[in-house]
Amino acid sequence: MRRGWVAAAAAAMVVLTACSSEGGGSSSSAATAGSDPAKVSGAITVLTNRTDQIKDGSLDKYAAEFAELYPNVKVKFEGLTDYEGETKIRMNTENYGDVLLIPDNVSINQYANFFAPLGDASELSQKYNWTEYTTVKGKVYGLPNYGTATGFVYNKALWQKAGIADWPKTSAEFIADLKAIKEKTGATPYYTNYKDAWPIQKWTDSIGAPNCNRAGKDALATTAQPWAAGQDLNAIDGLLYDIVHEKLSEDDPTTTNWENSKNLLATGKVGSMVLGSWAIPQMQEAAKKAGQNPDDIGFLPFPQATGGKLCTILQPDYKYAVNVHSKNKEAARAWIDWYINKSGSAAAEQAVSSVKGSAMPTVLKPFEDKGVTLLLGQNQDNAAVISKIDKASEIGLTTPDYRQKLIDIARGAAQGDKNSYFADLNKKWSEAQKTVAG
Repeated sequence: MRRGWVAAAAAAMVVLTACSSEGGGSSSSAATAGSDPAKVSGAITVLTNRTDQIKDGSLDKYAAEFAELYPNVKVKFEGLTDYEGETKIRMNTENYGDVLLIPDNVSINQYANFFAPLGDASELSQKYNWTEYTTVKGKVYGLPNYGTATGFVYNKALWQKAGIADWPKTSAEFIADLKAIKEKTGATPYYTNYKDAWPIQKWTDSIGAPNCNRAGKDALATTAQPWAAGQDLNAIDGLLYDIVHEKLSEDDPTTTNWENSKNLLATGKVGSMVLGSWAIPQMQEAAKKAGQNPDDIGFLPFPQATGGKLCTILQPDYKYAVNVHSKNKEAARAWIDWYINKSGSAAAEQAVSSVKGSAMPTVLKPFEDKGVTLLLGQNQDNAAVISKIDKASEIGLTTPDYRQKLIDIARGAAQGDKNSYFADLNKKWSEAQKTVAG
């Protein structure tokens, strides 16, 4: 699972060939699910990336509950291991399920070709967060079930053992806390997940948090030097560099293992990792299996306070849509409405429901208690421009490569230092920005 700016940038880069132009017409609308559930009927296929929930029976359980209200609708799930790749291929036909998660690689300008409109943005935005991510010409084409917070998953018991009582509010305090963990417990304070690589990209999700600016990612289009002092990426990548340079991460990052990292953090052998709050249930489950207390798993916001307050970005997960070619759009829309509003799946995932006014998940209750500012992630008007700049610069913000090099420099496996590397990144970005601007 990975969401946020990476998804927005990728969406601007890939173009699919629509096999029909009927999308967007009133006959293709999935704006209502009918007032009488007993009159809604049809068999629908729901595509999902959650193959784990198919294996453990979670989705079948939800379908059974849905059938109690909609007895004439039959729901079938189809799990795709390579969701993005497989769905992209299938969308060159009309056969890509009745309900699906909008792939990251579909441009928002193509939504009307593939998905049925769910209703007017003016109406749906009153009930759901993040509708602007899928709004085209006043129509909403997808709704997320939930969003996740950005920050650090950490082992509270281990931090307490190291004598740490308060959340760090500066990078320096965070580094001091990691040093205390290493000195007083012998545990590895931070785990990079360098080898699996994709977890390193999660650092990008915190753009906006250091300066408490929900439009922080969008500002990359006009920021000539994103790694200059005072910029979000300076704070984000600077902290990662310092963690590794101070030898507060694993000894050999080339041998890390994502699946094993869950057990390491759950059992107190590792202190923290940058991940979205979606990872908390997985860490808690690992703790249960290891005979540890799942309540020891906590979540920290990025350690840089603005105006005395810490901030975190809440980003939407995949958005559910109705296939414009579906013959059972009403049944498909009924499933989406029920799943988002009635299933309780967002709460089960310890995620932030997209339904406005919903309670924060238990794991994020401390954020409210400590006055952390929660910023709803903002859809980027400049996503396409940023993508062009990134491609021209050959930095690869949407890949883990440049951060792996950052880690290599920090641990002495590559030449340079933090200042020289940031200067190089700034030069590449600013030159590419001028090229894109013409």
